[in-house]
Amino acid sequence: MAVDLSGGHKDMDYEEHRRTYKGFLIGTQVLVVGVVVLLIGMLVFLV
Repeated sequence: MAVDLSGGHKDMDYEEHRRTYKGFLIGTQVLVVGVVVLLIGMLVFLV
């Protein structure tokens, strides 16, 4: 997805913003997978 950055603020670091957002998305995915694994483990070992 392309974003037109020509109208953006000159002090905004858009590349850093993209890296931060990508890291947030990866962290969220890892957390969700971890919770699913934890819940499956609880289902197998506690029930």
